[in-house]
Amino acid sequence: MLRHVLLIVACATIVILPSQLPAQTPSAFLAVPDDGPPDPAFVQVPEDPGLPRVLIMGDSISMGYTWEVRKLLAGKANVQHPTVNCGPSQFGAEHVTQWLGEKSWQVIYFNFGLHDIKYLNEKGDYVTPDKGKQVASIEQYKTNLRNIIATLRRTGARLIFATTTPVPNGAVGRVPGDEARYNAAAKEIMKESGIEVDDLWSLVKTSLQTLQQPRNVHFNAEGYRILGAEAASRIERGLPVAK
Repeated sequence: MLRHVLLIVACATIVILPSQLPAQTPSAFLAVPDDGPPDPAFVQVPEDPGLPRVLIMGDSISMGYTWEVRKLLAGKANVQHPTVNCGPSQFGAEHVTQWLGEKSWQVIYFNFGLHDIKYLNEKGDYVTPDKGKQVASIEQYKTNLRNIIATLRRTGARLIFATTTPVPNGAVGRVPGDEARYNAAAKEIMKESGIEVDDLWSLVKTSLQTLQQPRNVHFNAEGYRILGAEAASRIERGLPVAK
C-alpha cells in the first residue's frame, strides 16, 4: 500500500512540473524573510478620519519610499501600502481587490514592472536569459495592467502610475533596458486610459551611481528620499481640495 502511495505522489509531481514558471506566493516577493521583522512600509499606521486616504501599490522600490511619502504628507493624507510586496503584474491583477479592501481611497499611486522583467528558472531562482524565462511578456504585462486599471477605476480614486526604475548593469536576473521597453508599453496603456504618469525612471536615470546600490535595482537612503519626495509631490497635487 505504501509503495502505491509513493508511486502516486511521484507521478503527480511529474504531472505538475510546468514548462512555464512556477506560481509564486506573496512570500516570494517579501523584502525580508518570513520570520524576520515586517518591512516598515507594511505597517498600517493609525489614520486621521478627517484626511483623504492614499494607497501606494508596488514592489520593494515603492516599499522603500513609502515612509518618506508618509513623512512629507503627514497631516495632509493617510498613506498606506499593502502588507506585501505587490510583485509582478499578474500577481497584482489577482490580488488588487484584496489590497483595496472595503474603505474608500482618494489617490492610488501604483507601479508594476520590475518583477515582470526578471528571468527565473523552474526553481524560481534569478538567472540569465539563456537559463530561464521572463516572468511576463510585454503583451501579458499590458493585459495585466488593463485588468488592474479596470479594478482601480471602480474606486473612483485619482490614479497615478509610476514608471519602473532603472535596471543597472550587473543586476542579477534582469537585463538593463528591458524596463525601458516595459515602461513604453505601460505609458501606452496609461495614455489610452487617461491616467497620469510619474516618470520615476527619468528622475533617477542619470544619477544611478550615487542613488542606487551597486549592481542592484534597489536604492540607498538618498535614492529613496528623492523617489519619495517626487511621489509625495505628485500625490499631493492629486488630493481633493479641502472644503
